[in-house]
Order: sequence, then C-alpha cells, then structure tokens
Amino acid sequence: MDLQLSGKVAVITGGSAGIGLAIARGLAAEGAHVALCARDAARLTAAADQIRDEFGVRATAVPADLSAPDAADRLAAAVTSEFGGADLLINNAGTGSEEKILTAPDERWQAYWDLHVMAAVRLARALAPGMKARGGGVILHNASICATQPLGYEPIYNVTKAALVMFSKCLANELIGDNIRVNAVNPGLVMTGDWVKTAQQLTAGTPQSWEDYLQAIAEEKAPIGRFAAPEEIADFFVFLCSPRAAYAVGSTYYLDGGWLNVTT
Repeated sequence: MDLQLSGKVAVITGGSAGIGLAIARGLAAEGAHVALCARDAARLTAAADQIRDEFGVRATAVPADLSAPDAADRLAAAVTSEFGGADLLINNAGTGSEEKILTAPDERWQAYWDLHVMAAVRLARALAPGMKARGGGVILHNASICATQPLGYEPIYNVTKAALVMFSKCLANELIGDNIRVNAVNPGLVMTGDWVKTAQQLTAGTPQSWEDYLQAIAEEKAPIGRFAAPEEIADFFVFLCSPRAAYAVGSTYYLDGGWLNVTT
C-alpha cells in the first residue's frame, strides 16, 4: 500500500529512542523527511545520521528540552530554516512519574504539565499556521492508556496524559477547517528502554530475571500476553499520518493488546 508520504516533512519529538525513533524510521521508510527533537544531543544526532544513511531522506536533529517555554519556537524555526515548514507533527516527548498526590510538590506537577501538555500547545501554535499554508497536515499525540485507566503509582502522569487527550480533541475541532487532522493514540505496554531499566532495577539481587518480571506484568495486564514492540505502535502512527487515514479526525485510538477495561 502506498501511504503517499514521500517528500512530506515530519517533526517527531522524543525522537531519539523508543516509540519516537520507531515512528521516525517508519516515516522515513515511506520517503518522508524527518526533524527529530530530544534532549540528548549526541544520541539525537546519531539517530538522525542513521536514518539519513539508511533511508536516503533528509534528517535533521534539533536538541531541545520542550518543557522550556521557548523551545517550541526554536524547533519550529529550525524546521522552517531546513525544510521550509512541516506537514506532520508527532508529539511523543514524555516520561512516566512516581509520586503520591498528597506529597508531590507543585513544581513536580508543573514540570509534567509543561512536558506533556504545554509542549503540545506551543508546538501547535508554532507549526500549525505553516501547515495551513502548505495545504494542510497531520498532528498526532502519543498519550497513554493511563489517560483513561490510571496506574496508581503515577498520578501526575495519568492526569497530564488525560489532559493531552482532551487537548487533542479540542485542537482537532479547531484545525479541521484548515485541512489539518488531529488525533491521539493511547498505547498500553510497550517494550521501551524505560521499562527495561525499571525492571532491571527492581529485580537486581533477586532470583527473578527482569525478563520474567516484565512477562508477569504483560500476563497480568494485557490479554495478548506480551508487550508491544515500538515498531508495532509506530506502524499505526505512520498510517494515521497518511492520506489513507483521511477520515480519522479528533479520535483517540487504543493500542493496548486488550488491556483497556471498558467497565472502568
């Protein structure tokens, strides 16, 4: 199937690893040029170089901490300078949390709000006008199943991801008249470096391997009985970027291996 993405310009935040990198590679495989943004400049540059060499597309690295108020404008300026603008925006930057509501300080709430919500707001303001001028585009938000079905140990993550989903819906309604389609994706268990690191820490010095620890979580949470590979999530993002998904507007899609409990 031709996804009609050749020559499009995609901005992917959190693009140096995990789901973000998998999305960037998936888009590049379809012929899209990519601008990657993340905080680790060395890892980001290596990812962009590898994509450029492997897929023969243009790829640029824009190191930035998107929780900073001026980062979105700096990213948009770099994309405009390099490519003339963007057609696709994947808001993927984010990270899990661990705290108690009654003891987490304001500063911790604000940090996650800025990363998960305000970064998406600012990037929409910075890039959507250019998308409109180019004839339209696609904005996708990588949220989480936790936006609907929260995990008890990360209330701030749950709340800010839920806010991101609502922002996605509101933005979709505002931009569809400009031929800009906006959607959100709520993944479930995905085998990223963060999960592996956490499992290794929790099983260190115990008889249980980190692999067995993660398998037990998969069997408990997901009827499919396993974690998704980042590429499995990325494939769906790439499809949603395509004109083949032209009627997908203002929706939230669950890729969770059956984890979502519709009775909750």
